[in-house]
Amino acid sequence: MPQIANNRGMTTQPITMNGAESLVHTLVANGISVCFANPGTSEMHFVAALDRIPGIRCVPGMQENVVTGMADGYGRIAQAPAATLLHCGPGFANGIANLHNARKARSPVVNIVGDQATYHAGFAPPLAMATQTLAETVSDWVRTSTRAETVGRDAAEAVRAARSAPGQIATLILPSDASWNAGGVPAGRLPPFAARPFDMAKLRTAAAILREKKNVLILLGDRALEHGPQQHAARIQAKTGCRLMAESINGLQARGQGRIPLERVPYPAAMAMDRLRDVEHIICVGSRAPVGFFAYPGVPSHHAPESATVTVLAQPGQDMLEALDALAQEVAAPRTAVFDSGRKPAMPKGLPSSEGFGQLLGAVLPEQAIVVDEAITFGTFMFPGSYAAAPHDWMMVTGGAIGYGMPAATGAALAGNGRRVLNIQADGSAMYTIQSLWTQAREKLPVTTVIINNRKYQILIGEYAGVGANPGPTALNMLDLGNPDMDFVKIANGLGVEAARVDTLEDCARLMQVSFRQDTPFLIELMV
Repeated sequence: MPQIANNRGMTTQPITMNGAESLVHTLVANGISVCFANPGTSEMHFVAALDRIPGIRCVPGMQENVVTGMADGYGRIAQAPAATLLHCGPGFANGIANLHNARKARSPVVNIVGDQATYHAGFAPPLAMATQTLAETVSDWVRTSTRAETVGRDAAEAVRAARSAPGQIATLILPSDASWNAGGVPAGRLPPFAARPFDMAKLRTAAAILREKKNVLILLGDRALEHGPQQHAARIQAKTGCRLMAESINGLQARGQGRIPLERVPYPAAMAMDRLRDVEHIICVGSRAPVGFFAYPGVPSHHAPESATVTVLAQPGQDMLEALDALAQEVAAPRTAVFDSGRKPAMPKGLPSSEGFGQLLGAVLPEQAIVVDEAITFGTFMFPGSYAAAPHDWMMVTGGAIGYGMPAATGAALAGNGRRVLNIQADGSAMYTIQSLWTQAREKLPVTTVIINNRKYQILIGEYAGVGANPGPTALNMLDLGNPDMDFVKIANGLGVEAARVDTLEDCARLMQVSFRQDTPFLIELMV
């Protein structure tokens, strides 16, 4: 319990505190060390408490979807939650898209949402809305804390929910009178709920399939894509000859030298069905059987053959490392497996292409880099070129809500403790959360952003064909990002970030290598 001092030393007399102060004390006690914030009037007592009470680094974002995206990127790398500070229901609404992505990535996030005072909400002031109902759409745990006396307890439970496997979105709504009223009581640390054990019967079923069947695919997702579980998957492959693949879209994947050169299930439906056409049995570890991102006329939703059996060895929230190790032992796999990540590619030259940029990454990525991928169409053929890069982690836009890349890169840099972050960013989606550059400059973060500037929503031009539509001039005009052309160098400079424009792979590589030696953000506009 907090104490006050007198002229004879410390006394156990409790300090009188308000609800906001009990909230900050509780967040610190429960391991929250960063708060991404875009506050308003309802949160001023919380802001004041963050100023008076040490232990939490406050990082501002200039739009709520930047704030929630930063928390997502932080949570994926730290494997622990940060807090967000959002202003009432409309502020939360602004941040929903990246909370959707965070939830799909199973990132741990604790949202603190200021709201109208309990006695004031009934007068229907301009910002009043059904905040809790809104929060329930993207949260695993939601509570409105209406009394100062319960704020600390509720905050501790929110952090516990966020930390519990497989990582959850917890939202605590704080009416302003619960924040400013006296009577706050800090709460101590609550342990997260234990992960569920995997099913031994399913393990034996998976082992029998691997021993007795052909054309078996082990499909990895979630925590199974970390370095340790990959090594056990390689042992199983060495013993049984099964195929290994990763899900199409993943929150965090360990890649590069010393990691399996895992092919992902392709995003385009036709490519996915072609790659999976011979699969007869799928063993899911942190994944599910491949499902299309969208429906298309005449195309099945499931991309594996209809006759393929599906066995779920471990679901998100279960221990992937233990499950794969146990499966390896069950099939008498060797203790270690030797596999070839390939040779680091030579530096490519010439005009940019998806394949060429992938080779560029393989050649220049620094050790332990974090790649934040929102390349969209340009990234379709980029992934294989970096199989043999230096060891790195790769993050993707898990929920499909664009505008994730720049804030996620910002949050990842804060969690990375000096690791270089490379954000590969499509031009259209960059404009959703371009304000992230301001936070990168303000916090002096080691982020290199490469804007892939093709001046169009190229992904949607391809989707027209996929759904059988027939675009004309009006439709194509809506997908054109030129007229006027955006100047990302000027935009970056205006937000405090050094930037340059290039149009060849060799010039892009040169600037990337220069930026990797700096401790500050840098933006490269790559014209394609």
